[in-house]
Amino acid sequence: MSGQATAVLEPIERAAIDRLLNPRSVAVIGASDRPGALGASVLKNLVDRGFAGDIHLINPKREEIGGRRCVPDVAALPEGVDVAVLAIPQAAVLGAVRELAARRCGAAVIFSAGFAEGGPEGLAQQEELARIAREAGMVIEGPNCLGLVNFDANLALTFVELPEARAKGDRKVGIVSQSGAMAAVLATTMIARDVPLSCYISTGNEAASGVEDYVAHLAEDPAIGVIAMIVEQFRKPAAFLAAARSARDRGKLVVLLHPGSSEAGRESAATHTGAMAGDHAVMQTLVEQAGVILVDGLEELGDVTEIALRCPALPTGGLGIVSESGALKAMMLDGAEALGLALPKLADGDSPALRAALPPFVPVSNPLDITAQGLVDPTLYNRTIAALGEEDRIETIFVPLIQTDTHTSHIKFAAVAEALAALGGRKPLIVAGVDEGGGVLAEDVAAIRKFGSPYFPTPERALKALARLVAYGERSGSVTERAPVMLTGPAAGEVIPEYRAKRLLAPHGVAFSEGALAVSLAEAQEIAARIGYPVVLKAQAASLSHKSDAGGVAIGLADAAALAAAWSKMQSDVRQARPGLVLDGLLVEAMAPRGVEMIVGARRDPDWGAVILVGFGGVAAELLNDVVLLPPDLPAAEIKARILSLRMAPLLQGFRGAPPADIDALAAIVEALAAVVRGTPEIGEIDLNPVLMLPEGEGAIALDALISGR
Repeated sequence: MSGQATAVLEPIERAAIDRLLNPRSVAVIGASDRPGALGASVLKNLVDRGFAGDIHLINPKREEIGGRRCVPDVAALPEGVDVAVLAIPQAAVLGAVRELAARRCGAAVIFSAGFAEGGPEGLAQQEELARIAREAGMVIEGPNCLGLVNFDANLALTFVELPEARAKGDRKVGIVSQSGAMAAVLATTMIARDVPLSCYISTGNEAASGVEDYVAHLAEDPAIGVIAMIVEQFRKPAAFLAAARSARDRGKLVVLLHPGSSEAGRESAATHTGAMAGDHAVMQTLVEQAGVILVDGLEELGDVTEIALRCPALPTGGLGIVSESGALKAMMLDGAEALGLALPKLADGDSPALRAALPPFVPVSNPLDITAQGLVDPTLYNRTIAALGEEDRIETIFVPLIQTDTHTSHIKFAAVAEALAALGGRKPLIVAGVDEGGGVLAEDVAAIRKFGSPYFPTPERALKALARLVAYGERSGSVTERAPVMLTGPAAGEVIPEYRAKRLLAPHGVAFSEGALAVSLAEAQEIAARIGYPVVLKAQAASLSHKSDAGGVAIGLADAAALAAAWSKMQSDVRQARPGLVLDGLLVEAMAPRGVEMIVGARRDPDWGAVILVGFGGVAAELLNDVVLLPPDLPAAEIKARILSLRMAPLLQGFRGAPPADIDALAAIVEALAAVVRGTPEIGEIDLNPVLMLPEGEGAIALDALISGR
């Protein structure tokens, strides 16, 4: 991972980044003609790509390089050079940047490593770079980066040699990555697939500019259709979320690969909600709400990016598949079901256009199995795809082709290309090979790409990428109209015990069992008589979050005598388990009826902000791990839909004759908790566990509550 930085510029003005990405003048500090030297590679890239601006070379030991004049130091540069590329050792970087600031240089690209990732001394130097940049209004890319390539401007400020990006198009891909190596890999992949590229930007340690700055910049570029990202650590999450929302609002898709989902990368906390809402899951919840598609690996990043860029419209639900084999048809059914892709049912009786397009012996179905008849009559592909194009239930068409030899493949590809042209971009159509490495002509692949169809070497890859895009299209993007609720928040690090947490939350839509805090047995018996037996008795103290572990919970107390016995025993058990602990009192509550136990919680991540957790709870919450994280601004209808996405959701819907649970009431509690956490930034975590689900129409009751400060 690139080294951490503690000082980062505030959002950078568009004009400042534009000087970096579209310079009229470039200085190469450490210029050289020695093969393999970074300065030599940078100069070669500038010349070979035909950079039309001024090139200034700095080398104290040379008067000229390749017929170009050299100056001995930065002081000899003209004022106002747009970009300086520092191809020099780490020890010389800080001094050079100071001199560049004095010469009013607009931006600096720093390749050298050994800054924040190198220890305290390197971190201090990196912070000084940030200070200089901040005061001078200079953009610094890096340090520890591989620079950038602006394919549109024929500009390469990097020592990496990338293939030429020949593909043209009105919409292009912009690549933003902390890792320069992975950015180069992704760029090479896109170039090999003839995907139009706009730029490749590596940010490295991000001393004075980060991924969020470049995403915000590219979001405003009318030529950008997709922003593909590889990010190991978001240093300014709020700024990135704002940039992602800006891209979404301008019709641009952001596709993100963010390593760190493994268990080793998760940071747990003391309570259930914190332990179950890992850092990566929090990030995923909030970036997806901002309109980002999160993918699992480099291959999927390239696949999703290509479909989103190449297809005239994003694939949505209602997938229609044209296959050529009964076994392949079954495989596609299995693959679609595993990925949650909907395949609308089509049959002879309700699909007249398809019925007319197919031979009599081929039944209408989805997936279709047109057999090998397409080789006998290639127009079968045209007729079938045209019929699916007119079918309202089908929104995306997928054609996996068997490619055993070049001749038969050409017949199929030619027919599909004709069908694509006739389809005219009304629906996305994706083509994949079934036999990877089969005989496919490059011109056949180019033909279908020309008409807006990606080509994948395997159907599995295509289905996986389609599933990501369909899921993206199904997000409503709607937000709640409910106003935030401001409570008297806890102090930093303070834990508010159950009885006080319930007093705070009850007025705002969280239902609890009737009860009150007692500081004496007589008071406890008076409360129990008022609310009615049986009752529950629970010990209360800020530092006693796990009451049952200390003997601090007694349930089903049927009368005053049982209450008295439990009172005495609980005082003794807690003293023995937690010597010196002073209780605030004992909470007496009505015994709740039976129901399905859920957990509802909120966690405010110090970097990303608040998320809400809901799932199956009780003492086995962490064992079940059947939870979903929600952004804190969802409306009740969307919350309910997410609850019903849980694996064990059938238990809430009348499983095996049980009455359906009151899901609306649970969604209302989630919405109430979200309003509280949005309005009270002092809250670090809220835990309601368990929340008892009662039958439909009877509500939901939170049996325990805990609030802790940030």
